[in-house]
Amino acid sequence: METFIQHARGLTARIADRQDERETYSRLAAGQSPLALFITCSDSRVVPSLITGARPGELFELRTAGNAVPVYQEDMPACAEAATLEYAMRVLGVADIIVCGHSHCGAVGARARGEDLTGAPAVRDWLTQQLSDALPQDGEPSVAAAVQQHVREQLDRLRGYPCVQERLSKGEVTLHGWFYEVHTGLVVAHHPASDLFLPL
Repeated sequence: METFIQHARGLTARIADRQDERETYSRLAAGQSPLALFITCSDSRVVPSLITGARPGELFELRTAGNAVPVYQEDMPACAEAATLEYAMRVLGVADIIVCGHSHCGAVGARARGEDLTGAPAVRDWLTQQLSDALPQDGEPSVAAAVQQHVREQLDRLRGYPCVQERLSKGEVTLHGWFYEVHTGLVVAHHPASDLFLPL
């Protein structure tokens, strides 16, 4: 924790020392206009700005266990995921949505392997509700096949949200499915025509 505290204490000084940084952070105070919504797992090994090179203000982020997006239902209760998605679409008007799954995902791996999560009931219930029963049984430590299938399913779920449908129908937003290998840094993207994940 001390490392984080020291970094936070020094941030103001680092910004003050550089004119370009001062200008960047001053602009952020006026509001945000991110380029993309980045939906990914809560896993600490997945760092969106490291993967994309995004600067402050460029990514609007949604992080959930297993980068899951709830299925849209007209009478669905208010939830942070739906609110974040709606804000990105209708208020910020982001042009791209990236769903980024990752290798060695504990959430997807637990679901694909049918692990017993009775000791973590909130996790168990979230995964049961939000991750498909149809994930392939994936015995590989990276659970790549299961995660990639899960990313495809999340893209389909996004298309069910009216706020996304509106923007898709006008050609104002593009959906992207990514898979990030935590052990190599490789990022592959889903290509709908072939249904394959291929290097960017």
